[in-house]
Amino acid sequence: MTNALYIHVPFCVKKCIYCDFLSVPYDEDLALEYIAAVSRELDLRKERVGELRTIYIGGGTPTTLPAPALARLLRKIQESFRIAPHAEVTIEANPGTIDEEKIGALCDAGINRLSVGAQAFNDRDLRLLGRIHSGEDVINALGAARYSKVGNISIDLIYGIPGQTMEGWSHAIATAVELSPEHISAYELTPEKGTPLHGLIEQGRLKKPDEETIIDMYCLAIDAFCNAGFGHYEISNFARPGFECRHNLNYWDRGHYLGVGPGAHSFIGGRRTRNTADIGKYLETLARDDLAIEEDVEISCEEAIKEYIFLGLRKTEGLNIREFGENLGIDIVTASEPLVRDGLLLSDGSHVRLTRRGIVLSNTVITELFERLELQ
Repeated sequence: MTNALYIHVPFCVKKCIYCDFLSVPYDEDLALEYIAAVSRELDLRKERVGELRTIYIGGGTPTTLPAPALARLLRKIQESFRIAPHAEVTIEANPGTIDEEKIGALCDAGINRLSVGAQAFNDRDLRLLGRIHSGEDVINALGAARYSKVGNISIDLIYGIPGQTMEGWSHAIATAVELSPEHISAYELTPEKGTPLHGLIEQGRLKKPDEETIIDMYCLAIDAFCNAGFGHYEISNFARPGFECRHNLNYWDRGHYLGVGPGAHSFIGGRRTRNTADIGKYLETLARDDLAIEEDVEISCEEAIKEYIFLGLRKTEGLNIREFGENLGIDIVTASEPLVRDGLLLSDGSHVRLTRRGIVLSNTVITELFERLELQ
């Protein structure tokens, strides 16, 4: 049984040059078929879900869907499952697809957390990334959300954009703080293979800032957000006290979750499953009242340990030493000693966590931990 639900909405107005998530252009007829298919999948998955404590609607751009369609989807969730009184109900939104009226309708339908994909406030950066909105649109969207009494707003920002300077990133940070959201995510721009961004960088037509500048940008964000009263609770995430994203914390704690929609992943009962990413196949399969699961894998003990490590180290509190010893039979302190001496990990008697330098070199740290624990 799980208490967390994720729904993937695969529609976007336009695909950004860095995006490798499953998304397709919005089409009204396709969207209606999608809502019907997701509703059928929710019915077929009921027995795996307990009382929902978190619901997360992501994409794609969920707010590409009209407000009535999103309200219908939320009603279906409410009709299908028990929802905890103070459940966290999040929807991702592009600033170019929301206004006061739409946000108000979403709040009326049950949304209480809005995750706004600002990415930048500089119009040059936004155009380069292929975003459909302007910096002014971000500010207007957040103002509309506050007017609609949304009490939990998150902003996504990106650093390491080609042509971005430390001064420009510093201005983005200051603007985000001034807008006073409850939560801020700051991600390094990653040129994933197969995306237009990766191709442009490979061709030499775009160039990211150098590695030293990227590290400086990251450290600047940590210091600025923490000084502004945000807690740095995960590698890329900062929150006012009590506003940490509970849905994502469940992922990093390796909790169970149900993913619904094309390409969605689930983790329940020691098994990880993935729905087909072929939207046509997804719709056809659900039309027959069958699940569209394309991959179903049982997680081995060794794989589970690896997941505990790389997910746990994403959180700034780190790995719980007692839990590792009692539940997994692993002496994580001894395994960590060389990395502690190198200043990459810190052990305080209760947890093992990454240092600031360790965060920057986290992939190296995790690989060495795996090797010391003889994990393949």
